[in-house]
Amino acid sequence: MHGTADLHTHTIHSDGTLTSVELIKRAKSVGLSAIGITDHDSVNGIDEAIAAGKGDDIVVVPGIEMSTCLNEKEIHILGYFVNHHDQQLLESLEILRHERYKRAERIVKKLNSMNIPLKIEAVLDHAGNGSIGRPHIASAMVDEGHADSYQQAFGKYIGNGRPAYEKKMQCSPLEIIKLIAEAGGLSFLAHPGTYLTEAELIQIIEAGIDGIEVIHPSHDNGLVEYYRGIVNHYYLLESGGSDYHGGMKGDDSLLGQVTVTADAVEAMRRRLYLDAHTE
Repeated sequence: MHGTADLHTHTIHSDGTLTSVELIKRAKSVGLSAIGITDHDSVNGIDEAIAAGKGDDIVVVPGIEMSTCLNEKEIHILGYFVNHHDQQLLESLEILRHERYKRAERIVKKLNSMNIPLKIEAVLDHAGNGSIGRPHIASAMVDEGHADSYQQAFGKYIGNGRPAYEKKMQCSPLEIIKLIAEAGGLSFLAHPGTYLTEAELIQIIEAGIDGIEVIHPSHDNGLVEYYRGIVNHYYLLESGGSDYHGGMKGDDSLLGQVTVTADAVEAMRRRLYLDAHTE
């Protein structure tokens, strides 16, 4: 494989705005060789993406993004090369999607108590068949005139620490790492930024994480070098991507710009091959 890869993108099956086919077409137009489909708690867009990728000569890495909690901090973990038909994985995702719906109901109830008459049906209209999340609530609030912008909905009402915020279902990093491994995949700490202490980072590494998302729009050059050093020191893998949502989060220009080389994909494949032949 040659070229560049964006290993962190979202479709309408979570909180993105593009279908899998539209995302592949966009990836082709910006010159990507490979793309990771990493929807939140959903693998429903992967088969369609793989089929579209074959037509456009784009390698599709089947992936997922899942939330965990460590010391009251929400931590996201990316899974790559998961078997997206694995029954245990699918059953676990169904539970998580149900919990997402219940969380959305609680957030809407809090908003209602603040005299914001948003209905859960309006949120579901935005979510469609995807995993429901706060971006869908924010979009519904803007559409119905309860917030001036997507950013204001988060900053004033539903963001972390705001009055209508509700926690997600609590899973430990170890539980999610184990689930991804049992589905045949590799787990990566997503966009760690600056919020993790060194002790927490070591705790996640010791839980069995396979790699770290070194390249991300929220990482400046200093953070990139820091996490690259961690990756090299602990013999981990490196990933990266734009965290593209189809323009919803002002990220329309990021696809094709925030990338890793295709070598990162090949390194994952080598690790999976070695793991399979050393068991």
